Amino acid sequence: MAVHIGGMAIGLRTDNPSFLRILEERYGGFLSSSARPDFEFEIDLVPPGKISEDEDVRVVHDSGRWSIERGDFRAEWDPALGQGRIRQSLNPYSIDSVLRIVHTLLLARSGGFLAHAASAVRNGRAFLFGGRSGAGKTTISRLAPPDVRLLTDEVSYVRPRGAEGSRAPGGYLAFGTPFAGELARVGENLSAPVAALYLLAQGPENRLEAVGLAEAGRALLESILFFAEDPELVSLVFQSACEFVSRVPVQRLVFVPDSRVWEMIR
Repeated sequence: MAVHIGGMAIGLRTDNPSFLRILEERYGGFLSSSARPDFEFEIDLVPPGKISEDEDVRVVHDSGRWSIERGDFRAEWDPALGQGRIRQSLNPYSIDSVLRIVHTLLLARSGGFLAHAASAVRNGRAFLFGGRSGAGKTTISRLAPPDVRLLTDEVSYVRPRGAEGSRAPGGYLAFGTPFAGELARVGENLSAPVAALYLLAQGPENRLEAVGLAEAGRALLESILFFAEDPELVSLVFQSACEFVSRVPVQRLVFVPDSRVWEMIR
């Protein structure tokens, strides 16, 4: 089957029926068994404890191949061939991490990124909600009224509009992701133009505050997920963050944790 996120299909092959059921439950409406994937990964399942549990994530590029490692998985990926292999135990968390990391690598060259932020669609436009842990990303997602469609309460997927791989101006799209946070609720598989980024802060009243470009850029960079030890891609991600905050309105949204805050988000 293939997992479709952000307009990209990543195929997953396994001969284990139990793991297949885990994937079906984990990725729900983001799965397809018919579409031709852009990339494919063979999954080798090993017993728990066969891979070291005490290693931090490491993502390195050598001779055209990416090596992606953490204590609970090992993955190799050749973008030119469109093929890769993952070695992990029978759990959904390892494959989840591999997919996130692969998408960060793909997005880096197209001006997009994954960010630790909630996002939702209202009136055909997408709104991103960023902030440090505890700022209220889960809260504002939980308070969303019925006319709001949640893209994610955990990891937002953003890339420029236009041709695939293009960094040309034209605004940004936010896509739903299956990467759920505290709500344990998979986002909807849809996309919409990004209207604004709100930096969340809880306070005694609902209000919007201006945010300078430098502060907006720092806040976005703090939230972007990127793990590769690759100076070129790190530079591109930095450039993408700067371009985003220069083209998309960024404000601080101070709010009381009740549903009235959504009266300000339209």
